[in-house]
Amino acid sequence: MSPALKPDAKFEHLLEYLRLSRGFDFSAYKRPSLMRRVAKRMHDVEVGNFADYVDYLEVHPEEFAFLFNTILINVTSFFRDPAAWKHLSELIESRLLSALGPEAPIRVWSAGCASGEEAYTIAMIMAEALGKEAFKRRVKIYATDADEDALLIARLGTYGPKEMQPVPEELRDKYFDKPAGRYIFNSEMRRTIIFGRHDLVQDAPMSHLDLLVCRNTLMYFNSETQARIVRRFNYALKPRGLLFLGKAEMLLAHSTLFAPIEMRYRIFSKTTPAGLRDPLMVFAQNNAPEINHNVGPQARLREMAFDSADSAKIVVDANGILTLANQQARQLFSIEARDIGRPFQDIELSYQPLELRSLIERVCTERKSVRIDDIERRFRNGETHYLGVDLVPLQDNGAAIGVCITFYDMTEYHNLEEEVQRARQDAETMNEELQATNEELQSTNEELETTNEELQSTNEELETTNEELQSTNEELETMNEELQSTNEELQSINEELGQRTSELDNSNSFLSSILSSLRGGIAVVDRNINVLVWNSVAEDMWGLRFDEVKGQSLLSLEMGLPVGRLGTPIRSCLNDGAEPEELILDAVNRRGRNIKCHVSITPLKGPQGARQGAMIIMEEMGM
Repeated sequence: MSPALKPDAKFEHLLEYLRLSRGFDFSAYKRPSLMRRVAKRMHDVEVGNFADYVDYLEVHPEEFAFLFNTILINVTSFFRDPAAWKHLSELIESRLLSALGPEAPIRVWSAGCASGEEAYTIAMIMAEALGKEAFKRRVKIYATDADEDALLIARLGTYGPKEMQPVPEELRDKYFDKPAGRYIFNSEMRRTIIFGRHDLVQDAPMSHLDLLVCRNTLMYFNSETQARIVRRFNYALKPRGLLFLGKAEMLLAHSTLFAPIEMRYRIFSKTTPAGLRDPLMVFAQNNAPEINHNVGPQARLREMAFDSADSAKIVVDANGILTLANQQARQLFSIEARDIGRPFQDIELSYQPLELRSLIERVCTERKSVRIDDIERRFRNGETHYLGVDLVPLQDNGAAIGVCITFYDMTEYHNLEEEVQRARQDAETMNEELQATNEELQSTNEELETTNEELQSTNEELETTNEELQSTNEELETMNEELQSTNEELQSINEELGQRTSELDNSNSFLSSILSSLRGGIAVVDRNINVLVWNSVAEDMWGLRFDEVKGQSLLSLEMGLPVGRLGTPIRSCLNDGAEPEELILDAVNRRGRNIKCHVSITPLKGPQGARQGAMIIMEEMGM
């Protein structure tokens, strides 16, 4: 019995167990569909409640793979909703490509690509618009999904005739090879598609995209999570980028972020310009301080004061995001506007000229300032400058919210110190000079070789207003895909049954042909002497049709053969070890003519030689 589909503590405990044991966090998924999928898997393994299922997972670790495949419904196909794809291909030619230069790179993200059909569909329409050579040179498609098993299928790019039915024949011939009855996507074009695991809720989005395709994926998440993902989509797209969603996804609550180009086909364009503060809104966590987008005179005054500082300053928040950089810092380290809001670890300044990431972590943890002097910075023209760095923790009500990093130009001081050092070195012995040089090199190496090079940037979540966006429609679409998945399984079973039925019909036809070809009348009875088989010769001899005698006791049939005398030899033949019996009886055929009938009774053997019945052969003897 499936458990009731209502939220309860045991189900939440199951989700927490999945998160802690396997790293899959399903807390952002809609509860009704999620519980329905879990209940389906529990029914398959005959487990009655969620608590018992946790115990089952602990004992059977191989069950995790089956559960995740059940939850992550990979229902997809080539050119799903053909009219929508046709309209998108027209927009790509008329709107997207016309705005780009003839050799400008094109970046596409297929989010929730399942087994890859969607990513290869994108590749085909892009290649049709650009031509194969330009496509291979300019386009890069990132196809991601949370299901590793589905990605394995996608990476192979191999599909059967059934999956290929939606692909027009001319595209099949143009973009697929066909060895051994399977279709394989063109290997040269395949190199432009990068498949990888990505969690829309937890992992950082792609960036600088021209096209983002995410069809019938958002509908599985609750409204709060949908809002966060849509903001990330807004951040990921270029100003003129296109967003292509599934037919059950509307985005009405996000009209400030996207404007519909064709609502019927769920194609949108990005409308919000990406200012310096927008990336912070995308990555902000629920507990982060609220950011005010309405910059007033006082805020502007503070920004100008920050920019006018003599020293280069930057601010990195507690989550490792570059939040602010004044004019001096932007000029000194070539920081661009698009770098504001990016993870600091992705920016060259985080490790050149000094490994800052571990120092930032140390300052946030210990909440103490750190000062480092004499940082050497070499320029391409051969010039060398020396910097001093101050890292000061920024706190709000005792909580560390970031680090302010100030860079001081110490070149003159360093040069003066070097002159003094050289004067001292002139008075020292060669041994002291070598020792001093070795100590300096060792100190530099210790500063550069810091631990834990990469910090995992936690994706911050933004608290947005709750929305009920097409929840009923999305739920129906989810159930639709579940039914489609089930129908595919049933279709496969039906095909197997149809094949077996065909084989059985052939066997029955063959048996019937054999029985009809024999000269004598044939009757096959079971162990209760009830008629199972009655051939056409027997019908002609005794005037009884098969449908009249089927299931009847042979000994009770009213015909010209004295069947009463057959009881004892038939029962004897049914006993194990008994030999076939033969009798010659006086009989009257259906035409009323007296005949001598030769009756042969042979045991019918089943598996392991067991007697399952008897075969009676009745032949008219010549007078």
